[in-house]
Amino acid sequence: MVGFVWNGSPMQKIALILLTSLAFIGSATAEVAYEFVPNFITPPPGKETIGNGHGEIAVDAAGNFYVSVQEKDAGIQVYGADGKFIKALKLPQSLHGFVIRKDEGTEYLFAAVLGEKKVIKAKLDGTIVMEIPTSAFPAGKSAPKGLALTNCDVAPNGDIYVVDGYGQSWIFVFDRAGKFKSVFGGPGEPLKLANTHKIFIDRRFEPARILACDRGNNRLLHLDLDGKLISVIASQGLRRPSSASFHGDLMCVAEIAGRVSVWDKEGKQVAALGANDTPGQTNTPKVEPKDWKQGTVTSPHGITFDNSGNILETEWNVFGRILRWNKK
Repeated sequence: MVGFVWNGSPMQKIALILLTSLAFIGSATAEVAYEFVPNFITPPPGKETIGNGHGEIAVDAAGNFYVSVQEKDAGIQVYGADGKFIKALKLPQSLHGFVIRKDEGTEYLFAAVLGEKKVIKAKLDGTIVMEIPTSAFPAGKSAPKGLALTNCDVAPNGDIYVVDGYGQSWIFVFDRAGKFKSVFGGPGEPLKLANTHKIFIDRRFEPARILACDRGNNRLLHLDLDGKLISVIASQGLRRPSSASFHGDLMCVAEIAGRVSVWDKEGKQVAALGANDTPGQTNTPKVEPKDWKQGTVTSPHGITFDNSGNILETEWNVFGRILRWNKK
């Protein structure tokens, strides 16, 4: 530093150098850069787009990714890591939110089926091996029209957490066999949840905790596995968080009002991708392909990191749209 004269002790000088170096390293690694990958997806044969999308996207251990579509006999489409269509799984077309998790060493798909008001566990070939039907949920914890289940995830001990995100935002807990254990959350005190669209088990922490996309309140929450509030991760500047995914210390979030964001483990935003500020093009499923812009989202609804830390996002869109950003 030109013109700087040090008057402290040698040990103080060493300490200052170390602190300055650490600050530089922190600032250099705080931001995470991504590059948009145009035209990544190859739709199924005979289709120009993937089809009516209102669900989720997830990646298996082999790098294939799965996206839910609202089409008969094609509740989930499977694509290779190169974006080429592989097959469709004959799962319920109202399948809304899902995760791919290992249970006793085997990967399964755990999904909330919106229209049929149930949860399913399926092999990755689409074979359903377990169901949690409407009758397994406790009475008195749903809106007049009944349950409106939007997502589920699996805790390290095998418990299955399910959220009634289009209903009363109650979070239900079942054991790995599908037996009801407990319920918490809901619209009343202390959490006052509203349109808690999706929940996920955040294993970046020990013990693991719940990440709640509390969309109606435009906030991201951390809860312990018993439903007690740990912290509000963010409540300012969000665009209605709808889904999330984790990779290493990072979390990516799909914000249905027109953005994808990336956050570090301490809750600091480190990247913002694809922001759309065009009136009428966000929080709607009706934006036509002719109005899509490369690298600009419309209504992010589902999101996942792949196994290398790249981001794939699926949109609420009647034509169906998937966008990808690679980590630089």
